[in-house]
Amino acid sequence: MHARRDNVIDEYHGWRVADPYRWLEDAKSAETQQWIAEQNDATQSFVGGPLRDSLREQLTEIWDYTKYGVPEEADGRYFYTRQEGLQNQPVLCMQQGLDAEPEVIVDPNTLREDGTVALTGFECSRDGRHVACVVSQSGSDWQTIRVYDADARRELPERLDWCKFTGIAWHPDGGGFYYTRFPEVDADALYGAANRHQKVFFHSLETAQSEDALVYERPDAPDLMFDPHVSNDGRYIYLLITEGTDPRTRVYVREIDSAEPFARVLDAYDAMYIPVGNDGPLIYVHTDRDGPRGRIVAIDIEKPEPLHWRELISERTDVIDSVRIVGGQFVIVYQQDAHHRVEFFHLDGLPAGQIGLPTVGSVLGHSGKPESSELLFGFTSFLYPSQPFRYDLATGTLSAFQTVDAPFDLSKYETRQVFFHSKDGTRVPLFLTHKRGIALDGSHPTLLYGYGGFNISLTPEFSVSRLAWLEHGGVYAVANLRGGSEYGEEWHKDGMLHRKQNVFDDFIAAAEWLIDQGYTRSSRLGIMGGSNGGLLVAACMLQRPDLYGAVVCQVPVTDMLRYHKFTAGRFWTSEYGNAETSVEAFRTVYAYSPLHNVRLGAVYPPVLITTGDTDDRVVPMHAMKFTATLQAAAVEGANPILLRVETSAGHGAGKPASKVIAEAADLYAFLLMALNRAESV
Repeated sequence: MHARRDNVIDEYHGWRVADPYRWLEDAKSAETQQWIAEQNDATQSFVGGPLRDSLREQLTEIWDYTKYGVPEEADGRYFYTRQEGLQNQPVLCMQQGLDAEPEVIVDPNTLREDGTVALTGFECSRDGRHVACVVSQSGSDWQTIRVYDADARRELPERLDWCKFTGIAWHPDGGGFYYTRFPEVDADALYGAANRHQKVFFHSLETAQSEDALVYERPDAPDLMFDPHVSNDGRYIYLLITEGTDPRTRVYVREIDSAEPFARVLDAYDAMYIPVGNDGPLIYVHTDRDGPRGRIVAIDIEKPEPLHWRELISERTDVIDSVRIVGGQFVIVYQQDAHHRVEFFHLDGLPAGQIGLPTVGSVLGHSGKPESSELLFGFTSFLYPSQPFRYDLATGTLSAFQTVDAPFDLSKYETRQVFFHSKDGTRVPLFLTHKRGIALDGSHPTLLYGYGGFNISLTPEFSVSRLAWLEHGGVYAVANLRGGSEYGEEWHKDGMLHRKQNVFDDFIAAAEWLIDQGYTRSSRLGIMGGSNGGLLVAACMLQRPDLYGAVVCQVPVTDMLRYHKFTAGRFWTSEYGNAETSVEAFRTVYAYSPLHNVRLGAVYPPVLITTGDTDDRVVPMHAMKFTATLQAAAVEGANPILLRVETSAGHGAGKPASKVIAEAADLYAFLLMALNRAESV
């Protein structure tokens, strides 16, 4: 089953680097498809059996309850997603008031029999009459915008294609909206083409996409990305401009119906700037300039220089996670040691109270309008299924917007937060969830999860599949590694570019802490991560193969020399560096790149690597080349090195419930079997 090796050699700054499995980059070739089929057969042979079947049955049972998204209110109507029981995809519902019965506006389950068409976002007009829905197929990042008339309960005829990472901003009159799209891509290159030259268009309802008006483009800067926003008073359109995944932003502004050029109000590209509201030409901005944990400033767009700024809310120890203006107040979600709290401030910056959240957990989005007296938000934690809430600002009362009736008893588990110290002494948070009263005798199968990158925080969140792990006596641990935003932009910078090794050191230290404290031992410790987290667990496995009993490496980035050549990969160079253009970046990434650090004859723990055949964010070649390299280097008869390639599936978002359950059963069957195998060796 070993893959064919070719004699492909690349040169980087005088270094010759072999790439023998370059042919696996062509995922559609007959040879690659045959190899994938053999890999999937081997994986199913390993995970299949009574344990996997039992897990799938258990997951199906506990998945069977109604789940809700965060509501959006528009002129007295409430729009939200609802997924009933084992329904493959959430549907979009609307209700005419707080006590009204919901009506289904869009059901993506009817668009394709296998459930692989997903509603990935929606934006309703200010009067609530129309809703623009973003749908994707087979987990692709490519999106199509479809528009629905909520009054007439009908879909409008137009389709807006070639959208990816698109933002939608309705014109105040409800007759159309701003959105972004890329140039058309040849169908054969759809899942491999790099994405450049995004443009902003205006679409008028019930007209063809070919008639859309071009609003903004930058042919001189093809890597810029645009996110349009309309000010709360309807006077201005803002463009929030980014370059890749770099958190720094630019802000351009113009009067909404003007033909004048956009004013480059914040164009230094030296920090994050996010407009959160305005009072005429005075805009309120969330920034990390001169405050890496976040502050709120007022900026006059006619005098945008920093010397004219007025600070309203200064930087604190806790990180500002998100801000919006509701009921004439700032609603700020703070992040405190990797969990959330919500505070209110008057527009002059004076405190105005806070919300008592149900437990230590996470706010999952929030909505509300400057003139409204209600805040809508979701809340979750490791032992608290996602729940939509409504907070009445006039009375200070918090109530459930919808009741979530989950079919399981969570009272027998507990979550606590601890802190450990990394290799360089940095204090790092760690959440632990397990059955109450466990003995710290090193016997428990433990799953350590991490991410550590792209300014993304791992705050507490409920997962049905992780509940199955807990039911089998497992401990679930989440490490809040550097590279995220748990402690602001400095925490992020401490885990990127030439400091990326800090992330791996943090994760290794978390594993050592779990063993030292008696939660588990190496043979009972599994690690899991996806995407950048897949890179994390792959690198940590290669650096410390003795420390783990099993590894699940999901949709990973593993080829750090060529990642930027495919689809969204070019967005990540600010995080990882570009090995082609910089010798320093080459030396940094080559030192940890999983594909290039596999050692011949080394004994690695059992490994399950996953990908999706239509993943156009982290393309399948990363998982496939890494699998082939590990298999070729492995000692004959050593631990299994398995690859699972999902069909009609992308990076994870929009995956139908049936596929989620099937994949989770495979992953947890692998972990339990591999950890038992490691224990018996």
